[in-house]
Amino acid sequence: MGNGSSDSGGGVQSVDRAVSVLEILARLGEVGVTELATEIGVHKSTVSRLLSALEDHELVEQAHERGKYRLGFGLLRLSNAVSGQLDVTQQGREICERLAVELGETVNIAVLRSHYVVNVDQARGPRSVGSHNWVGELTPLHATSSGKILLAFMSADARRDVLADVRLTRYTDRTVTSMDELERQLEVVAGDGYVVSTEELEHGLTAVAAPIRDHAGIVIAALSVSGPVYRLDDGRAREVVPAVVAAAAAVSERMGYRG
Repeated sequence: MGNGSSDSGGGVQSVDRAVSVLEILARLGEVGVTELATEIGVHKSTVSRLLSALEDHELVEQAHERGKYRLGFGLLRLSNAVSGQLDVTQQGREICERLAVELGETVNIAVLRSHYVVNVDQARGPRSVGSHNWVGELTPLHATSSGKILLAFMSADARRDVLADVRLTRYTDRTVTSMDELERQLEVVAGDGYVVSTEELEHGLTAVAAPIRDHAGIVIAALSVSGPVYRLDDGRAREVVPAVVAAAAAVSERMGYRG
């Protein structure tokens, strides 16, 4: 990557150089400051500053031989976060497609990103052709079925931290805008193991969601079925709950959860 970006502010250039350091360490293993400086084409003091910043975040570490650096265990946290999301879509794809065909509605898998929900995979049933593509779209935690699942199964401390940054925006007259009411609903969701959300994010849209767990039993995603209210009214939504819960449990089993 040479000297990296020519951005006059130096910020992008520093990022380019830091990425270059990580790529070199990945390729060569343990590398010294002088060798890194030669590879990147910068002064050793610049490399030392980059290594210090990367070391603070555990992305690199010093090897036993003084002056040599290698990749750090902090990279595992990043890779696990990505691989977990990729795994849940891979393991859930067939199950979601089968459920979409069975129910005729749209099936999504969503995960937490900061204080939003992001849909990472979607399957469309035969009656949902032309429906909205939610993949990659950020949606609010408090006004979606998936968001309420992810909130309900967090630890109390984690939920408090997340909700501290959440503004309970009103999207319809059914949107929960009271933190006390939201907490009450989340208790019910945690007890029931599923949630039905009717017209909380959009008028005319109903969704049913259930939790997906990893091998340790931690809820890492939500599986939801959504459709128009005229098809997925309250009665129909309650009817599909067992199928949604079973599908989420099937994905959880594929993720290593044995219940």
